Amino acid sequence: MFNRTIAAVVLMMTLVVSTVKAADTITSTTGTTVIDKTPPTASAPSIVINNSDVCKSAYSAGVQTQILGIASGVTITDKNCERLKLSRSLYGMGMKVAAVSTLCQDARVFDAMLMAGTPCPYKGKIGTDALEGWKKNPDDIPSGSKLLASTQEAEEDTDEPDPLEEGT
Repeated sequence: MFNRTIAAVVLMMTLVVSTVKAADTITSTTGTTVIDKTPPTASAPSIVINNSDVCKSAYSAGVQTQILGIASGVTITDKNCERLKLSRSLYGMGMKVAAVSTLCQDARVFDAMLMAGTPCPYKGKIGTDALEGWKKNPDDIPSGSKLLASTQEAEEDTDEPDPLEEGT
């Protein structure tokens, strides 16, 4: 019983001291207000390309400051991937010359075909007839081709025979 009495007295003294401290806090309160608010975050959108047979890549990004957040996403088409798929489709349908012509729209393939001695088809012509067509119409050559353009420049500078014709 004595222990209960002591515990009750200690509890009452704690309450009195706490009340006095609370009263001191209330009387010395200032007019400042503290708000704990964090800025919202910018979430970059999720761009999903479910079909692996699509020649597109997706990119997204977001930026957040204390005042403003911006997020965006974009898809980019891979033209070389599209060209390969078109060429495979044409080849699968038995259109071999059309498949090669599709690939020849790339300057790297165009130059490789010339180096191999098999110029790209030109308006239905193949072989040496196609090479003559390309030489007569240099504006139709894919931009970035180095081989045929340099060959034509060499012909204009000198009267030497065309090195492409020697192999054919």
